[in-house]
Amino acid sequence: MSVSGNYYDELETRDPEQRRRAQFAALPAHIAHAQQLSPAFARILQDINSADITDAAALAQLPVTRKSELAELQRREPPFGGFATVHPSEMAKIFSSPGPIYEPETHRKDYWRLARALFAAGFRRGELVHNTFAYHLTPAGSMVETAAHAIGCAVFPGGVGQTELQVQAIRDLRPAGYVGTPSFLKILLDKGVELHADTTSLRKAAVSGEAFLPSMRKEFKGRGIEALQCYVTADLGLIAYESAAQEGMIIDEGVLVEIVRPGTGDVVPEGETGEVVVTSFNPDYPLIRFATGDLSAVLPGISPCGRTNMRIKGWLGRADQTTKVRGMFVTPSQVAEVVKRHPQIKKARLVVDRQGANDIMTLHCELAGGGDRDLSQAIAASVREVCKLRGEVVFAALASLANDGKVIDDVRKYE
Repeated sequence: MSVSGNYYDELETRDPEQRRRAQFAALPAHIAHAQQLSPAFARILQDINSADITDAAALAQLPVTRKSELAELQRREPPFGGFATVHPSEMAKIFSSPGPIYEPETHRKDYWRLARALFAAGFRRGELVHNTFAYHLTPAGSMVETAAHAIGCAVFPGGVGQTELQVQAIRDLRPAGYVGTPSFLKILLDKGVELHADTTSLRKAAVSGEAFLPSMRKEFKGRGIEALQCYVTADLGLIAYESAAQEGMIIDEGVLVEIVRPGTGDVVPEGETGEVVVTSFNPDYPLIRFATGDLSAVLPGISPCGRTNMRIKGWLGRADQTTKVRGMFVTPSQVAEVVKRHPQIKKARLVVDRQGANDIMTLHCELAGGGDRDLSQAIAASVREVCKLRGEVVFAALASLANDGKVIDDVRKYE
């Protein structure tokens, strides 16, 4: 499984170009599989020749499926919106996340691919994992358990709550490490102090599910626990994970990740914040160009730990910036449509503010060259036509707009 005990497998350290060639060599057959066995992708990709999708540029031309659409798609075509290629009767488990959105788990070993993240966090065969992710409705508890079993670890299924019983179990069973949210780990450690219970067997942690603040990481380290975070969703499983280097999050070997401008499928330059779009190689639930709704950005270079896959900065916010102006919804995709109509615009940001009791919209546009009154009026007309609302237009110098992934910035204050 491991290379010199430091890596989960040899895939993590292969030459980046070798990885790229292998993934794009596998992609046409994977897309064809989805077209043949997934009714949803038979429709979405009906005009696509899978044999043509052999590089990043070709992948970037495929339609984006948004997580925000899943609940409605599943209502129309239960239970999985037509995306699964395996019949529900052949699955191991079916989960429900808020929405509701239903997620499958099949009998495939380490179905969610989380073992790689646990291994990077230091978990090894023969150890006991204290798993505090929920075991009911949502898949988080099962994600950890199947991953731990793939490594060869035993699992204490703590789930959430019952803090005194969980602290007692840590005292009695002496688990090697913790998996769950960082805030619940702090609760357990504090409860251990309150109860005078020995929790010092915990020396490592894999955390997810919420923001992991530097102050909390520092606190855990002061208590003898090295905590690393991973980026996981209920639809895709593992997307990225930290290693001991703690320099960004390394993309999992089982997915392709693109960072796109919110509201579009257009890939942004390296370093620019955008929406995380994932293509999963899971044959049972083959999500292709699946927009997570999360913001991140690509980090240059490879990790000092020796893992060579692309790195991202981690979670930087939500991409769904839909807002309501004068009773009308305005979306990032509408802003993208305005930009598309005017090639002089290199980047745009719609700022929504208030003057007295009135909402006002201003589209700030980065231009490669200077703008004039005619262009300003033409862009304003496009805003009015696309958004059904009047908006002002302001020209900005290249690279002057904030690199935070915001296409719509709602700065209104209601005091």
